[in-house]
Amino acid sequence: MAFATIFTLEKNISEFMMEFIMANIKSSAKRALLIEKATAKNRAAKSLMKTNIKKFDNAVADNDREAAEAAYKTAVKTVDRAATRNLIHKNKAARRKSAMTLKLNAIESK
Repeated sequence: MAFATIFTLEKNISEFMMEFIMANIKSSAKRALLIEKATAKNRAAKSLMKTNIKKFDNAVADNDREAAEAAYKTAVKTVDRAATRNLIHKNKAARRKSAMTLKLNAIESK
């Protein structure tokens, strides 16, 4: 690409950033964009965790042992991943996993 093309692209991106972000400094506007991307990624990861926990709870409610075990594995994995990425506190992750384990074992005793 020619220098003029790169300069105009950079200028357009800079104008675009400044249009939606209330930062006066270019680097802080870039940082704000990165924060927005990270927030969206974290929100999606938390949503996936909650969805997997709900799938496990539904399998437990149906008293389906095999489906509950499969859902348990995925739910525990996503809870651990969320705790590792500091989306939730490690104690909250332990509490959730413990509760799921108790529910899974309750199916077995019936």
